[in-house]
Amino acid sequence: MKIQNTTAYLFLGLLILWGCSKKDQPKPPPNIIYILADDMGYGDVSINNPDSKTRTPNIDKLASEGMRFMDVHSPSSVCTPTRYGILTGRYCWRTNLPTGVLRGYGQALLEKERTTVASLLKENGYTTGVIGKWHLGLDWVLKEEYKDSINEKTAEINPLGLITQMNGDWVDFTKKPTDGPLDHGFDYSYILPASLDMEPYCYLENDVLTELPNDHTPGNDLDTGSYATGAFWRPGRIAKSFDFYGVLPKFIEKAKEFVTSHAKSEKPFFLYLPLAAPHSPWVPKKDFEGTSGAGQYGDFVQMVDAQIGSFLKSLDESKISDNTIVIFTSDNGPFWKPDFIERFNHRAAYIYRGMKADIYEGGHRVPFIVRWPGKVKAGAVSDYTSTLTNLMATCADIIGTQLNDSTAGDSQSIYPILMDDEENKVEAMPIVHHSSQGFFALRKGDWKLIDKRGSGGFSIPVVVDPKVGEPVGQLYNLAEDPSETNNLYNEEPELVKELLAELEAIRNR
Repeated sequence: MKIQNTTAYLFLGLLILWGCSKKDQPKPPPNIIYILADDMGYGDVSINNPDSKTRTPNIDKLASEGMRFMDVHSPSSVCTPTRYGILTGRYCWRTNLPTGVLRGYGQALLEKERTTVASLLKENGYTTGVIGKWHLGLDWVLKEEYKDSINEKTAEINPLGLITQMNGDWVDFTKKPTDGPLDHGFDYSYILPASLDMEPYCYLENDVLTELPNDHTPGNDLDTGSYATGAFWRPGRIAKSFDFYGVLPKFIEKAKEFVTSHAKSEKPFFLYLPLAAPHSPWVPKKDFEGTSGAGQYGDFVQMVDAQIGSFLKSLDESKISDNTIVIFTSDNGPFWKPDFIERFNHRAAYIYRGMKADIYEGGHRVPFIVRWPGKVKAGAVSDYTSTLTNLMATCADIIGTQLNDSTAGDSQSIYPILMDDEENKVEAMPIVHHSSQGFFALRKGDWKLIDKRGSGGFSIPVVVDPKVGEPVGQLYNLAEDPSETNNLYNEEPELVKELLAELEAIRNR
């Protein structure tokens, strides 16, 4: 009897120890998914805009399950530079692309030795993937007879020597580009080279073309009188089976495959999912046509929301949602002109002035949502001022690693904000906005200083030459004037002087 009792106690003790050891085991690092919409406005997300003519129930649900930020900004108001900033934690105007964007045959922009979010996470045990619109340039291989033909007369080369576009007929598409996502920390890639309205219209998987772009498209909706709207795309090379209407579903399908293949792995994964929508061409599938109150564009926004919802459902089905951080945002503001606002009574940029490419808030204030079950409080709303370059420092905090002084110099962690960690919260650092034509703005607290007059982008007037006595720049108090209607530049000379000095110091850092 004594032996039996001893055995029972021993067995019970082992069970308790085993239970404690299981309980005390550290939770594996979270998967990280970064969903980047293309040209989706702050006001297109219906939870941000009560009067929106687009409904986004899946994005709204994501917000209800996580933290929704009200004051987050893309570092640039156009595509390429924002994507550079997201992946490097560094403003793109510090590179040899100080203004504008690359085109489909543009040279690779990411520097060879530059740490990216992907390479940082890969070095710390993550499997990394990118699926979607790349738009950071690829070093295409030229045909032998054209290798010495690139010069300022035959290609588009900016003043700093970067090739932003060249003749696609000179490219040897049978050969793998010598610089692509796999050279910058990604284990897997499935990409569109640039925007969906720019040739070449084709996919590359792991830096290899899935089909040669040997056919030609004459372009579409080129003479509508409304550039880059509707089902607009430029003429150029196209793969025979390429379908503009199928690009968004294709990226979501590939993202689901990536998730499924890594869901049961012991290694966490990072998936960068830069969608090519709702950027033009506005190509909603038939079952979305006429479903919004904002025309073709609104229908496409609602298709984007449905596709994101389908992808998020796949996380639940793979049973990984509980240990996966999902971040949703957009690369800049919407291409939504004043006549569209008037026609549809839909404000894609909400109450904010301007649109994509502009230095005004409508050009760079973007939706931003973070869901992390059990960590980030569901339904939380934050007015913390942040910028998309902050991903790198935030990821470093999430995985508990230190960045060196030369890495991600324009990145500040928002981890304490996500964790509602009052002890470690710090004031938001001043952030810089940059327009398509190179206007600079500095945001510090409630104040926003713009170094020139005009939009610096697409909105009219683009540039204003001030008359004698008129302000040479712009200053707005966004707490009192979020729509940037009252320029206080001449009324606050000391503040202007202080902010200009701070902007200059950041530019020279």
